[in-house]
Amino acid sequence: MSRTQSGAKFIPLRVAVVTISDSRTPDNDASGDYLAGSLQEEGHKLAHHKIIKDDKYVLRAEFSALIIDEEVDVILSTGSTGLTGRDVAPEALTPLFDKTIEGFGELFRSASIPDIGAATIQSRAFAGLANGTVIFCVPGSPGACRTAWEDVIRPQLDSRTRPCNLANLMPRFLER
Repeated sequence: MSRTQSGAKFIPLRVAVVTISDSRTPDNDASGDYLAGSLQEEGHKLAHHKIIKDDKYVLRAEFSALIIDEEVDVILSTGSTGLTGRDVAPEALTPLFDKTIEGFGELFRSASIPDIGAATIQSRAFAGLANGTVIFCVPGSPGACRTAWEDVIRPQLDSRTRPCNLANLMPRFLER
């Protein structure tokens, strides 16, 4: 089990929050608002907060811009990871990855079992690295965002988490 090392230095990261949806607006984006608020409460910087429609090519263009933005270390996205015809995030974004983080989806689904049981098989939550940027893609419900943040993402973005975390690895992601 991971733990926070006392006395270790916290490294604030620059995080973009993206809600993928055709129906969410700034007035009703509870999931995006939760992620943005949670990362700021933790001490990270909100670099961008936007809503992007469910369109494969729009997603690729918008995420490509964030991936090359030197002011973005991490992208947290919510929505478009299910099984309906409009859920296209995995197909749109995984081609942009240099590496996938298979363990994220596995751990997220495992953490979701107490809340939603076998329905967790319907989640296609995924993560990867692109141009040194960590990208987490989670379902669109506030409960799923809370589970992903609390159980998986928050400790991995905290440089004090032991035995290891993504924050401390970031300088090495672009090594050749």
